[in-house]
Amino acid sequence: MSWKKVLLLVALVAFAAPLMAQGPGGQADTKWIWITSGFSMAIASAGCGIAQAKAVAAAAEAMGRNPGAAAAIRFALVLGLVLIESLALYTLVIIFAKVVA
Repeated sequence: MSWKKVLLLVALVAFAAPLMAQGPGGQADTKWIWITSGFSMAIASAGCGIAQAKAVAAAAEAMGRNPGAAAAIRFALVLGLVLIESLALYTLVIIFAKVVA
């Protein structure tokens, strides 16, 4: 990377910081919070639904192939489903904190 490119990159970073600053009056722009929070919850729920469907399908197939390991597979499935569901709950908590605040 030449020194001109480095200097241009530093200048862009230095000038971008004031552009992202808070607006006059000390209030952030909050008119889009309701819409974006709905989209983020929809995306998180869709991701959780797809992940849970794939996890249950894989567990059912694994139990069908090896019925003797059903207890271990079931435990891993429940643990995985809990961790997947936590994504939606964390998203809900973050949205609630942002909308109420």
